[in-house]
Amino acid sequence: MSTPAISTEYLKLSVSERIQLVEDIWDSIAAEASETIELSQAQKDELHRRVAEHRADPSTAVPWEQVRSRLFSGKS
Repeated sequence: MSTPAISTEYLKLSVSERIQLVEDIWDSIAAEASETIELSQAQKDELHRRVAEHRADPSTAVPWEQVRSRLFSGKS
């Protein structure tokens, strides 16, 4: 499925543009697959555990804007 033009064209993008491209591709896959992918009981249990942990102490959460900023700036 990969063609030479497509397989190397993305390399011309900056790192942040490539990350955005991956996010866009992931979002499109998630939108199409949301009704066809079923979570296992273990995955559901883990999600419930994480939500409960967050509700018990919401101060430990990091806003997405901060995470994204760190990712794109290269800072840890």
